[in-house]
Amino acid sequence: MEPRLDSTKALRPKVHITLPDHFVQRSNNRAKAALSVASCHFGQTLDLHENSLRVYCAANSFSAARMKLTIHHTTTYRYAHPVVLQPHRMMLRPRGSHDVAVLASSLVCSPAAQLEWTQDVFGNLIATGSFIEPAAELVITSELTVEHLSVAWPVFRIAPEAHAFPFQYSSDDLAALGALRIPEAGDPDRRMEAWARAFVRGVSTDTLSLLKDVNSGILGPVAYRVRDEEGTQTPLETLALASGSCRDIAALFIAAVRHLGFGARAVSGYLYDPQASAEDPGSTHAWGEVYLPGAGWIAFDPTHRRLGGANLIPVAVARSNRQIMPIIGGYVGAPEDFLAMNVAVSVRPDIAIAPGPATN
Repeated sequence: MEPRLDSTKALRPKVHITLPDHFVQRSNNRAKAALSVASCHFGQTLDLHENSLRVYCAANSFSAARMKLTIHHTTTYRYAHPVVLQPHRMMLRPRGSHDVAVLASSLVCSPAAQLEWTQDVFGNLIATGSFIEPAAELVITSELTVEHLSVAWPVFRIAPEAHAFPFQYSSDDLAALGALRIPEAGDPDRRMEAWARAFVRGVSTDTLSLLKDVNSGILGPVAYRVRDEEGTQTPLETLALASGSCRDIAALFIAAVRHLGFGARAVSGYLYDPQASAEDPGSTHAWGEVYLPGAGWIAFDPTHRRLGGANLIPVAVARSNRQIMPIIGGYVGAPEDFLAMNVAVSVRPDIAIAPGPATN
């Protein structure tokens, strides 16, 4: 869908952006190209030299839609006979951010559990449930009401020193990002690094354009598929199999940008689809975020080739997907005692909130 530039008189401030031919050729349309480098100062022209195309982007002209969403997430475990349930670690409540505010939440376990709330090293909220009585069925139900600020075409104010790739993070940022810049899986033959480097179009290229290319370029060699097996494929496994779930595709994106030197983290949460049918009311989801000076953490959803946090409700962040699984737990018994697990998720609009100006 083409972004529409609003000509309302109240939105007079402009960002005047000059784009080189090679940059425009990599973009699907002019307006999206403008947004890719809309980090210059308002009222100035960002001249990237070469034969260029001038595009105008109204400052803050894309309104931010505020939505109230209700999220129901029920996980049911069934066993052949009553088993002793070990403590379960649950990451189901968003910690909150500038674009997601938790208005109400509840977490109920059946059989009843004693809940202890803590925060991990990333600041994620964790509920650990301890059970007293054996059970043949365990039901964990989370209900949330959140206010979500959704900007369909966000403008990222990237610091000037990070406009072009490669760039250097500050010493403070390097120390804070730490392991978030180090690829997690091994790459002995440097195949993953070579795959990532293939997205770099020149000695110096626009930073956000490069990240968008990686984000949109995965669903060519890799196809999305529903995968019920536990765990996450390694990036090289996903490339070799040419398919993966949303968590596999997100892990591939994160590995690729880390090989390019970016700080990146894994995100788990929920996806809200306004066009979803009653039979498919919502789902858990996985994506990645990249840290850029000035703009901060930017969401990239390679499974849907989307940029920004619109329709994404983050719950937890970490270095890898295995650290942010919604529920981790076990039982005392034989493997054949476990019969089935069922997960039901719905993400529905509650009350629409009037649009307001974008604040990102």
